Amino acid sequence: MRTTRRLLVFVLTFVASLGISGTASAQATIAEQVDALDWIEGPATAQIGSHATIEVPEGFRFVGKPGASRFLELLQNPSDKDELGVLLNNESFWFVIFDFQAMGYVKDDDQKLDINAILSSLREGTAAANKVRKERGWPTMDVAGWYEEPYYDETTNNLTWAIEGVSDDGETSINHSTRMLGRRGVMRANLVASPEEVDGAVESFNEMLTGFEFTSGNKYSEFTRGDKVAEYGLAGLIVGGTGVALVKSGLLQKFGKLIAVGFVALLGALKKAWDAMTQRSATA
Repeated sequence: MRTTRRLLVFVLTFVASLGISGTASAQATIAEQVDALDWIEGPATAQIGSHATIEVPEGFRFVGKPGASRFLELLQNPSDKDELGVLLNNESFWFVIFDFQAMGYVKDDDQKLDINAILSSLREGTAAANKVRKERGWPTMDVAGWYEEPYYDETTNNLTWAIEGVSDDGETSINHSTRMLGRRGVMRANLVASPEEVDGAVESFNEMLTGFEFTSGNKYSEFTRGDKVAEYGLAGLIVGGTGVALVKSGLLQKFGKLIAVGFVALLGALKKAWDAMTQRSATA
């Protein structure tokens, strides 16, 4: 019951920070709709589509498809309906969005990543998307630089990086991304957390990834001749999610979800509001 109340307070505060119109009763309804999703409470094993499983620790909850898409929509974050799951921290309220891109087997033979060229492409793609964001009345954003430069782990076949972004009101935010390579494509995991909590969230998330596993037949090591091979390699996984090609393809819904800079900035404001509310409760 305590976790449910905290989640409802979190969503109510977040809804208010987003400026969603409506009465307090309408906002409470949104909070209740989030809590009413088909959550799986940890500890448990959760299925991420038909592609993989993940161990959900105690203190976390997981919702699969279609609840994951509904979760994002309720918090006014764009959804392309491809989300396979959301893993939510019950206390700090950072979360991870999972989806799968069936691009085929991504070769990892070229691990020389030109981080300057990749960063330039990310900035160009962000600038192009800002034009659309302005049309929709959304806050614009800029890529300040790498929070964590891209690196590839040959043992786990995971590609990881983090981008530092700045919104038009000066709020700094972090977009942390991990790509888990599989036989038929890539599982994408995007961490959404406030800047104050991102370091602890990343540490906890990395621990949880040890409980992630592709299902039998979908593992990277199970590639066989004749399987579909992706058209690009590791560098393409980074710029392919947020670069100019994405904007030109018209997949702006996916762009908005993946870059998530404005969204994370709002979580920073939320964290301040939550801390202030907690302090008032402690002194009451």
